[in-house]
Amino acid sequence: MTGSRAGPVAAVLLCALYFLLPLIATFEFSLSMIRNTWSFEAYRVVFADARFRDTFLFSAVAALATIVLGTLIVVPTAYWVRLRLPRLRPAIEFITLLPLVIPPIVLVFGYLRLYNSSSWLPFTATVGGTNVLLVFGYAVLALPYMFRAVDTGLQAIDIRTLTEAAESLGASRRTILLRVILPNVRAAVLSGAFLTFAIVIGEFVLASLLNRPAFGPYLQNVGANRAYEPAALAMIAFAVTWGCMMMLQLAGGGRAGRPRRARFPKLRTRAAP
Repeated sequence: MTGSRAGPVAAVLLCALYFLLPLIATFEFSLSMIRNTWSFEAYRVVFADARFRDTFLFSAVAALATIVLGTLIVVPTAYWVRLRLPRLRPAIEFITLLPLVIPPIVLVFGYLRLYNSSSWLPFTATVGGTNVLLVFGYAVLALPYMFRAVDTGLQAIDIRTLTEAAESLGASRRTILLRVILPNVRAAVLSGAFLTFAIVIGEFVLASLLNRPAFGPYLQNVGANRAYEPAALAMIAFAVTWGCMMMLQLAGGGRAGRPRRARFPKLRTRAAP
């Protein structure tokens, strides 16, 4: 190995050790619930806990709702800004970056102040309203990642040519968005969706202060009261996150190494008068 390659390889190995050694130690500790032997007893206890199933299911449903809401907001907005309002793009980018600099605790206290049971829009007065408010908060937290993913996908295709071609065939704006633009940015939307799922699954502040039975508060509660189960939960959460990242890679890397071509579906043309 030449000297020019030894440095980068050593740096990669050191970073890998820095990342993997704590992970290996956590996994080994999660197997030590039974003294003097390795077993998956901690994982069995976790999976047998009804709260684990309930909280994970709640967070998974909330994540799916957040993905749908984020897609409905971000895709039309990013498309319209790139097509008709390019001067507003810096302002839109700045707005989408705000959740990265505004702490979630500030966001949730603002929600409680504006949407409490005595306000003009009492979301927190009912369980359903609180769940809706939680999904709105999750959509705000995931906004930077969803917008960047979709905006990058739109940048890779010629949306102006696609739009003009679809309009020449008589397609409406809704048809253009659903049947022309969305299929061409599907990989980008999926990338943002998997990142959103990973964020929602482990989020703690919003769910805790809104008193919702989410997976993040459950992780914190188990970690405060037990020894081996938190390590098992950490490994499970890690597996879920990396599963999302692998699905992201599969969704976005299927055409790696080849130039991306926009797909133009068949549209019905309007009959000539």
